[in-house]
Amino acid sequence: MAFRIGTASADITPSLSTNPYMAGYGSTDGGREATSSSPFEPLYARAILIWEDAHPHIIISLDVLALPRAMHQRIRDRIIDLTAWSSSDILIQATHTHNGPALIDTLHPFMAYGLADLGLVRSYSADLEDTIVNLAQEALDADETAVTFDYKVSTQNFSANRVGLPYTETAVPILVARRGNGTPAAVIFSYGCHPISAGLRTLFDGDFAAGACNYIENRNPNCFAMFIQGPAGDQDPGGVRSWQLRDQHGDALGATVHSNMQSAGRALSGPMVTRYQEVQLPLDITPTAGNLAAVRASYVARLANPNGQPQWYQRHAQVMIGRIDSNSVETAVPSPFQVWKFNGSPQLKIAMIGGELVSGYAAYFRGRNGGNNGIIVGGYANESCCYIPSNEFFPPFMPLGSYEGGWEPDFPGIAGGSMTVYGHLAHFKAGTNGVETTLVNAMNALLA
Repeated sequence: MAFRIGTASADITPSLSTNPYMAGYGSTDGGREATSSSPFEPLYARAILIWEDAHPHIIISLDVLALPRAMHQRIRDRIIDLTAWSSSDILIQATHTHNGPALIDTLHPFMAYGLADLGLVRSYSADLEDTIVNLAQEALDADETAVTFDYKVSTQNFSANRVGLPYTETAVPILVARRGNGTPAAVIFSYGCHPISAGLRTLFDGDFAAGACNYIENRNPNCFAMFIQGPAGDQDPGGVRSWQLRDQHGDALGATVHSNMQSAGRALSGPMVTRYQEVQLPLDITPTAGNLAAVRASYVARLANPNGQPQWYQRHAQVMIGRIDSNSVETAVPSPFQVWKFNGSPQLKIAMIGGELVSGYAAYFRGRNGGNNGIIVGGYANESCCYIPSNEFFPPFMPLGSYEGGWEPDFPGIAGGSMTVYGHLAHFKAGTNGVETTLVNAMNALLA
């Protein structure tokens, strides 16, 4: 199988007149607004189209916090209509910058930010959908470059496990597309770390991921760089948040990738195998009338904010009471699972999951698939529904609750932590039939 690539990019930075509202940190009523239409660094949508003989596969990376389900589903359907490919050939991922634009649904604009007037958020989100679909068409129409693919893994060490679990992301997977003369035409790289090095700011910016792409492209003429977020759910950067730290981490990651690109890694080949499946992750909900009445009573109690929690807990409670009253209670959260495989010795697998995947899952799948040399694991893929915790984020491991696990000890039977900003009624089900077992079994089947 012969490979060719086409690339395309689009500036997706909002102006103050199109959407000043920023995503990434819960806030009091009114949300966080950008203070200038000039970003610290522009936000981009990037696309790499991989032609395998006459068959296309596309990766799209977006400098946004998370792509909501409704947007993702519409975008995917529209991209499928562009040419002869299957849904599994289309991989979309958010870099998860916390200084990007607010979008519809995720994080829920009213619950997370207290935004009541969503007119600009909706119009920007609709325009972004069009931009992404047009970007895919531009990649399909782009001049094609014949390439070979090679792969190696390096390391970075500015990420740390923020909850004290024994998993720290250090791997920097590097997938390079090279022209016949050996020069890089494109590079896809990854690292598992929350992109919050800059901290809470009022300028749009893609954080260290954008900085790393710029570093690479500035030092490798005619090379297209794309960052793919890793299992960053419980991984935070070290250091005091600042623009300077953002640049430091971006340059460090970019330098690591740039240095390793100067020589070829192990060769990869076709045919590629792509798989896509939507998996229902079970919430800890008993949907009987009596139990839902008790859940509703807990949310009514939370409205009074007896434990001094942030305002979004009260807004979340308000919305959850409405869902119970309207009989619109969901017992599971859908998450897209996707696997791409390149042939080689060994085979390279790319395993992507929708939602904020915690790093323990990456450790597990690496252990079963040849380590970092055999598999790239990432989250925030296609749509980001919530955090995806493992059993370690529930009792007995964390008896006092956990943000990533989405529960609090005040009302352990209802949503808390991250589930209050992602807008779910309850936390995930733990134990042998819960979220961890469901995820592991589904992904193992796709990887087989």
